[in-house]
Amino acid sequence: MSSVISPSSGSGTSGSITSTGIGSGLNIGAIVSSLTTAFGAAQTTQLTNAQTSLDAQVSAYGTFTAALDTLKLALPALEDPSQLAAFAATVADKNIASATTSSSAVAGSYSLLVNNLATAAVATSAPLPSAGAVGSGTLTIAVGGVSADITIDTTNNTLAGIASAINSASNNPGVSASVITTTDGSRLVLTGTRTGVANQVTVTPSGGDGGLAALAFTSVPAQDASFSINGFAATSSSNVVTGAITGVTLNLVGASAPLTPTTLKISPDTTSAQASIDKFVTAVNGVLSSIQTLTGYDPTTQTAGPLNGNPTLEAFQNQLQSILGQVVSGTGGVKSLTDIGINAGTDGTYSTDDTKLGNALSASLASIGKLLGGTNGIATKLDNLIDGYTKPGGLLDTINKGLQTSLSNVADQQTALQAQLAAYSARLTAEYNAMDTAVAQLKQMQTFLNAEFNPQANAASGTSQSNTSLGSGNLGVGS
Repeated sequence: MSSVISPSSGSGTSGSITSTGIGSGLNIGAIVSSLTTAFGAAQTTQLTNAQTSLDAQVSAYGTFTAALDTLKLALPALEDPSQLAAFAATVADKNIASATTSSSAVAGSYSLLVNNLATAAVATSAPLPSAGAVGSGTLTIAVGGVSADITIDTTNNTLAGIASAINSASNNPGVSASVITTTDGSRLVLTGTRTGVANQVTVTPSGGDGGLAALAFTSVPAQDASFSINGFAATSSSNVVTGAITGVTLNLVGASAPLTPTTLKISPDTTSAQASIDKFVTAVNGVLSSIQTLTGYDPTTQTAGPLNGNPTLEAFQNQLQSILGQVVSGTGGVKSLTDIGINAGTDGTYSTDDTKLGNALSASLASIGKLLGGTNGIATKLDNLIDGYTKPGGLLDTINKGLQTSLSNVADQQTALQAQLAAYSARLTAEYNAMDTAVAQLKQMQTFLNAEFNPQANAASGTSQSNTSLGSGNLGVGS
């Protein structure tokens, strides 16, 4: 900062002094800044630490919630015993059929023979020249019990135009129209979109100039799929067959060689069950690892987790381990997780003996389904436990809202502190500037008096002023 002094004029008009720091020689800005910082240091540190701690807790609870969500996603496959104890369908000759199962499937082996697939009807016109008009009138197209009239006029009376009119008709009864061209001409082909004998296609021309009669459609009839299971004949209007075997859907893809059936086997799907259980164990370990990291203390780095000693997470861990350690009554030799090869290690996490699990799944899939699923199953109890923590209005939601409220309060206090420090800084600045102005005036007075009462020194410096200034009573100090 600097000081500007207006010297007195020869006419005796007094000068003015504007103090900006040179009067005292002090760095007022730096002094005020240091004093203001020191004044608010304790409260600033307190609020900063509070904000840092709250932010860390919000993040930590977010990490814990994410781990719970992952575990929750792994539970549905275990909660329904029928879903866990699923069955896989295998067809020996995949050129004949494939199969899928539902929860109602049961183990079994079947002989499957496919005589023919279900087909859609096809109506084909007589060959016509590829270009030029066919005629006008109406084509009545019927598929099963549904029919539609397609009007043909001069805007669409070519084979391509007729095909387009059929395909775009809003009341199309279930055919797809196309044109094929061979050496003997072009034909309009109508293919039914549904298979089975109930969906025959007929085309009847009428009215107009009579030219549509030249189409002279011939039809290849639709047919049902014909097959046999264990030697018993069956038919289906579709190649996707449901209801022939309980809980099994057959997808017929080809006819069998004469008198050569293939084998359809329905067996427990231990691969899917094992994958679901492995996913569950991994998710459980994820939750336990999260709790350990967030609540623990690292003696090597002497660093505590952001939720060190947190009772909420500790309570959840205790409930989780209690549920995982439960023993159920029943038969089948599977009464606990240990019985299927899932054991807790010394570090609290769980490991899976895949061989033991695989053997248990093959021998006691129903018992495992009871252990994990159903009303009192481990997966069901865990789902209810997690839901109490993560649902809207649940424990974690309530905690997070409390943390957000605290963060908002800290932000308000920081804003108020900044306003207080700004006012404090302004007051100090005003006081130091006033002192600086006073010092500057005293220095100017000293300089003036030295010049008046020591003229020889003043003459030597070339800065003397007329004695008339003293006589006039003007000291050159601004009022």
